[in-house]
Amino acid sequence: MLLSNRHRTDSTFEEIPIIDLSAVSSTDPVKRRELADLIRDACINVGFFYINNHGIPNDVITAAVEAGKRFFTLPDHVKMDLDIHKTDNFKGYTALLGENTDPNGRGDLHEGFDIGWDSSLIFDTSSALLSDDATAGAAMTGTNVWPPEDVLPGFKEPVLAYYRAAVDLGRSLFPLFALALDLEEDFFKEKITKPAAIMRLLHYPPQKASTVEKDGSVIGIGAHTDYECFTILWQDSVGALQVQNTAGKWIDAVPIPGTLVVNLGDQFARWTNDVFKSTLHRAINKSGVERYSIPLFFGTNYDVLLEPIPSCVSEDMPAKYDVITAGEYVKSRLEATYSHSAL
Repeated sequence: MLLSNRHRTDSTFEEIPIIDLSAVSSTDPVKRRELADLIRDACINVGFFYINNHGIPNDVITAAVEAGKRFFTLPDHVKMDLDIHKTDNFKGYTALLGENTDPNGRGDLHEGFDIGWDSSLIFDTSSALLSDDATAGAAMTGTNVWPPEDVLPGFKEPVLAYYRAAVDLGRSLFPLFALALDLEEDFFKEKITKPAAIMRLLHYPPQKASTVEKDGSVIGIGAHTDYECFTILWQDSVGALQVQNTAGKWIDAVPIPGTLVVNLGDQFARWTNDVFKSTLHRAINKSGVERYSIPLFFGTNYDVLLEPIPSCVSEDMPAKYDVITAGEYVKSRLEATYSHSAL
């Protein structure tokens, strides 16, 4: 049976489900199948879900968040030495209004620091990523940029510690996504040996509600879909994230202690012919205080072709998308995002 006809309930959702990942490493096929079915329902009907018992220690999260906060207090001219527009692989610092995710907007009211796959990094053999120069010259690859140690001591290590932990978590989810698509659990294994794992430290200044109501063209992040397979998001206690359901209603993705938010991106939507939802979302910080978040955008190796999965196409539901490599797709979306910035 075509996947799009299975497990679909009411796609006009009002709540985002919470999924317990305790069984993510279980060797019991029944437990893994049950977990995959929960993920499938969320992927088909919502495109977003919370995860608890995700395995990333609180101290690793806290250290990365605190490192990010210290970075954003640096003088603007120091941060701009790492300006993302100076690189050809979209790594480094993004100033306020430095990107524009919604073409109808006038810029996004946040600042960020981006890192990603870097072949110069050394990861131990138990980690998700290994040092490998095979990707040299491919789209989006290249070294990360970091603030000098004498300018911001002790910054790189906690940021990379969280990056490694989030990448490992992301890799553990792929077999479940494969099961959710009725594929062999190792379907994605060779496609994520050098994954596009782009992580951002984000800072949102407070924004007056009245300003948003009068002029909604500048908000924390404009309405958009993510570009990769899925995103793993840590968000602080300040609510700002909103998800749009099929009725056009914005649903608050309220912060829930101990959880991370997972949402699907365009790579999975293209791969599954829109059976899995890449859902429109935005962030508006009307809290009156600073907001911080850390999304990790997890995609495949950049050279992977995003070809439709056979169970997601039929005569009644033909393939909707041209085949493109994962790297070229992400690169094209990022180029559009930064070329439309207000800077």
